[in-house]
Amino acid sequence: MHTTIATTANTQHFIDLEEKYGAHNYHPLPVVLEKGEGVFVWDVDGKRYYDFLSGYSAVNQGHCHPKIVAALTAQAQQLTLTSRAFHSNQLGVYEKFITSYFGYDKVLPMNTGVEAVETALKLSRKWGYEVKKVAENEAVIVVCEGNFHGRTTGVVAFSSDPTAKTNFGPFTSGYMAIPNNDLLALEKAFQNTNVVAFMFEPIQGEAGVVVPDDGYYQGIRNLCNEYNVLMVADEIQTGLARTGRMLCCDHENVRPDVLILGKALSGGILPVSAVLADDAIMMTIKPGEHGSTYGGNPLACAVAIKALEVLKEENMAANAEAMGELLRKGIKELNSPFIAVVRGKGLLNAIVIQHSNREAAWDLCLALKENGLLAKPTHGDKIRFAPPLLINQQQVMECVEIIGESLKVLG
Repeated sequence: MHTTIATTANTQHFIDLEEKYGAHNYHPLPVVLEKGEGVFVWDVDGKRYYDFLSGYSAVNQGHCHPKIVAALTAQAQQLTLTSRAFHSNQLGVYEKFITSYFGYDKVLPMNTGVEAVETALKLSRKWGYEVKKVAENEAVIVVCEGNFHGRTTGVVAFSSDPTAKTNFGPFTSGYMAIPNNDLLALEKAFQNTNVVAFMFEPIQGEAGVVVPDDGYYQGIRNLCNEYNVLMVADEIQTGLARTGRMLCCDHENVRPDVLILGKALSGGILPVSAVLADDAIMMTIKPGEHGSTYGGNPLACAVAIKALEVLKEENMAANAEAMGELLRKGIKELNSPFIAVVRGKGLLNAIVIQHSNREAAWDLCLALKENGLLAKPTHGDKIRFAPPLLINQQQVMECVEIIGESLKVLG
């Protein structure tokens, strides 16, 4: 049973509304937010918190970044949606910008992260049949155990999380799951000549910020080259400066064949996602074979350009690397007997709680909330610490103090 804490009547009012009228598909902390700015959010009672979740890394640029909000406002007054039945004056500009930014020939714009994942899966299969010449309906895509790529029925087909799968079948076939961070298993899987792609998270976020061994990305690249398999990197959470590089794969100077982006591509302003690839892959999809009403809408294009510009203008990758090192060092120096592991890259971090109480991580998050910091457990005993990338040294050290103080609730 989850520990509960007292809430004000004002807060409880909004929680009760959700409880009565909304589906019960989330279990949020008992906090109701109404304002955000930079690294901070405020609740309906006016209390300020450090946001250490950042919308699961969607708010890398900070809450309501003024330059991104200005781009949104200006475009919203001009044109928001045409559908792709017509051209818009924003789409081509955005496509040129983002392909140049990441060094790919083409982009296919979508909205949510899982839509981009589904796009990458379809694209990989199309390439497999038309370029690699795999027999019809025989294509196999290799994934990692412990993955989280979204929650559509197509994507949960290859999830290893029972919560994501139970009573949602039957599932799509054509996937092979191997252990994460295991190049030997990957090469063994590639002995199947029907394998068209390997899709992976450079760091498994939902699994608890699982950082692979050095050389893993380069090893994937080498094997994909050798066996003529597409390297598909889901950088929805790890990309866009979060881990201390623009892309997590940049830590080993590795270029995926298919790059999946989302979340911070809009700075948390609206759903924007993208799949990038070169012509030999992207041009296998012809008119009418894939699309989205809102994909590539003018509003999203204007916002995404500004969101990407802000990341570079404000050197957010470098700050993420420096502040991430400071944060991990500070937490380790707390020497808490309740923290078994501190891990991460840049500002994508997690701690693993060790305690006889199975609800200890939840209880710690409640204590953190009371002390002015918002974080959320994942998979029971793990807590992600991923603040917006503009956090500074003084703020990091204040947050370490809050974490230290909050740990007292565990004993």
